[in-house]
Amino acid sequence: MSDDLRFQKAQDIAKEAGTFALNFFNNLSDLNVEDKGPQDFVTEADKAVELLIREAITKYFPEDGIVGEEHSIKASSSSYTWVIDPIDGTTNFINAIPAWTVVIAIVKDGVTQIGITHDPVHNETFSAMLGAGAFLNKTQIFCNPNTNLNRGTIGTGFSNRVSTKGIKKLINLIFEEGGMYHRNASCALSLAYVASGRLLGYIEEHLNAWDCLAGQLLISEAGGQIEKQDTNKMIQRGGRVVVGSSGVFDQLVQMANKAFKD
Repeated sequence: MSDDLRFQKAQDIAKEAGTFALNFFNNLSDLNVEDKGPQDFVTEADKAVELLIREAITKYFPEDGIVGEEHSIKASSSSYTWVIDPIDGTTNFINAIPAWTVVIAIVKDGVTQIGITHDPVHNETFSAMLGAGAFLNKTQIFCNPNTNLNRGTIGTGFSNRVSTKGIKKLINLIFEEGGMYHRNASCALSLAYVASGRLLGYIEEHLNAWDCLAGQLLISEAGGQIEKQDTNKMIQRGGRVVVGSSGVFDQLVQMANKAFKD
């Protein structure tokens, strides 16, 4: 089956999953929430939405592998693996903040081929296929190369898998360079905003593959820049993410190197 078919089905599945997730979001008083750790939550919605996505993938592409945040890995016999986050921004979700997404990336032979980030609340679907550009709904999007740090905002986030030292240094460096930082607690949504020019870039010391692979492809296909990474290693253990428009990317890499050098 072709990448074109997977691209279309991935969008359809993300939208179906988003509609399903909205049912939970609109009835938060009945939602069961579990603590995974400090500032780290999982809900019955996360689990149920991931199962819906998995069932749809298995129905249409039974030989494809699946890596998700909430359930066990399914090995691939087709060389394609779907990397999914059913609800990126769970903290926002449980607190009725409308900044969360359904995220799907499809990887083949260590390279991300397809990236989908669907925001059900605002009916925005960010999509990209390798070599074919990036889109918001049906409109092609671009990272503006003619940018500098004092003309916009840098997205960032914090993972409880690292110490607070790096993020403290990073925020100070952003201020020193004349910039401003933004944190919306959904990395995938922030990366989509970089691809569409709403944010200048994004830096985080550690992210999991399901948080960032789709967004990195969106940015690359929109003409932005990303740090090159081994996708398989990202799936196994995650890593740092630095992305941005070409006007600021080199500065962002330098800031990340200084902030996270320890």
